[in-house]
Amino acid sequence: MQALPRGSTIGMLGGGQLARMAALAAAPLGYNVHVFTRAANDPCAQVTPQQTLAAWDDFDALRAFAASVDVITLEFENIPTATLDFLATLKPVHPGSHALAICQDRVREKDFVRATGADTTEYREITDLDSLTAARDELGAPAVLKTATMGYDGHGQARIDADTDLAKVFTRLGRARCIYERFVDFDHEVSLVLARDLDGHVATYPIVQNLHTDAHILHETLAPAPRIDAETSDVANAIGASLAHALDYVGVMAIEFFVTKAGALLVNEIAPRPHNSGHWTMDGAVCSQFEQQIRAVAGLPLGDTTLRCPVRMINLLGDEVDDLIASHSRDPAARLHDYGKKHKRPGRKMGHINILGATSSS
Repeated sequence: MQALPRGSTIGMLGGGQLARMAALAAAPLGYNVHVFTRAANDPCAQVTPQQTLAAWDDFDALRAFAASVDVITLEFENIPTATLDFLATLKPVHPGSHALAICQDRVREKDFVRATGADTTEYREITDLDSLTAARDELGAPAVLKTATMGYDGHGQARIDADTDLAKVFTRLGRARCIYERFVDFDHEVSLVLARDLDGHVATYPIVQNLHTDAHILHETLAPAPRIDAETSDVANAIGASLAHALDYVGVMAIEFFVTKAGALLVNEIAPRPHNSGHWTMDGAVCSQFEQQIRAVAGLPLGDTTLRCPVRMINLLGDEVDDLIASHSRDPAARLHDYGKKHKRPGRKMGHINILGATSSS
């Protein structure tokens, strides 16, 4: 593994808060970041002078972007695979289009997870109203209907009960291809953040517990997860490493699990990027997930994932951002991370606070 020399430039696809925090982590390592984004005031564009403002299908802009960087990575998964395939002919791209193609499609993702031997909830692919009706008849209700692509933070999904008007819900979701997932009466949700480097080495962070709002948006993460024993942690780590190897993955990824009341782990989603549930690592781990992402794609040895202290991560969502900042501003154990977003809207992630030494949600 040959590391990029000091002064090299990492190309970042996407200009949101994950890119911003990765760019801030790259600077102490001696790397520059050139962000490819569509808005001049995106969070990442605020912290790096090297910017390309263009669309994903602007291949002239992509070519010029690739010529200015040494390696390319990304901050979110909904980038067209054609864009990644084009860039990969010009510079190394991590993770590549194969991993994104799987993680962009919920049906394909669950098929992939099961092929590696891990468990998921029961599910069916939905292509029309007839297949939706058949899925409810076969798998029962309650269940969750999700669009197969482009969903996030509770968008593009609906709960299905025995008396739900299926035609109405299917129409509300745009009559798009969907996945029907049997409802999991789980005990709690946890996630694993890991990194895999160019030589196939894997480093895992401690398992964390996630708490969501009613709109299915992550609100808090508790690190480490208070109710995960060593055996369950070992199982999760093995699943994560298996998935990363099967994807030939390079970079940071997260895996969300449901923990059933019997203690079993069901894979819910794979995120091919740094993840909201890993934000605690910025203050609570020896090496943050963002530094880890830079290390992995730049060819540096992976950093130390050891927990420095327990952390309670709180997302600052929408209008609550000002009140939460005010309420924690005098707490010496609180670390604020503002994303630089100007416009508030319900559920929008404006920043987060890491409370060091916290072991439970208040």
